[in-house]
Amino acid sequence: MSLTRADLLEFLQTELDLDEPVEDETLLFSSALLDSFSMVTLVAFVEKRAGLRFTPGDVNLGNLDSVGRVLRFVAAKQAR
Repeated sequence: MSLTRADLLEFLQTELDLDEPVEDETLLFSSALLDSFSMVTLVAFVEKRAGLRFTPGDVNLGNLDSVGRVLRFVAAKQAR
C-alpha cells in the first residue's frame, strides 16, 4: 500500500474540510488549521492507506504537523 501527496491533500480537503491552501511544510496542527480530533482521523487514514501502524510514540507533531512530515514519516516507517 502507498500514500501519495495527492492522496493526503485530497483527504485533508474532503474529509477534514481543510479549505486553506496547503504546501508541504504548512503547519497543520501548530497553526490551528486542524485540531486534535482531526489528528486521530488523520492517523487512522494514514494507517489504512499506507498499511502501517502508529505506536503511541509516533503520534506527535514531529511526524504529523505537515504534509511533508507525514510523507517522510511514512517513508521511514515503511523502510524499516
